[in-house]
Amino acid sequence: MKTLDWEPKIVAFLCHWCSYAGADLAGVSRMQYPPNVRVIRVPCSGAINPLYIFKALREGADGVLVSGCHPGDCHYISGNYYARRKFMVMKNLLEWLGFEPERVQFSWVSASEGQKFSQVVEEVVESVRSLGPARKMIKEFSFDVRR
Repeated sequence: MKTLDWEPKIVAFLCHWCSYAGADLAGVSRMQYPPNVRVIRVPCSGAINPLYIFKALREGADGVLVSGCHPGDCHYISGNYYARRKFMVMKNLLEWLGFEPERVQFSWVSASEGQKFSQVVEEVVESVRSLGPARKMIKEFSFDVRR
């Protein structure tokens, strides 16, 4: 169920060397993009464990963005190739679990592409907004663990 005042929450895992620097460039250049993204800086997109993505979705994120160096430009030589293969398999698993594959998106943004980062964030937010709030795997129970 979509509501008029609902805004999606996006968790973005950004490679320190390229995508995070591109996000920083977008910020210092005062490029506008939706404030729905919460950034987690990682050393390399290849270092992201797919469980981090599942956990973000389980903890209430409506979408996840993973962004790294362009293929062939990884500061760790081949980390983004590992990431690309890992996340192709993971997207199939997400679909098998019943998630809309559009909830998890991947991009390659270099340090000099602040405008591209801004555009990617806008596209991800709009895509997730059109899907509505995430309902699968979200914690639906709570209990008091105080003794």
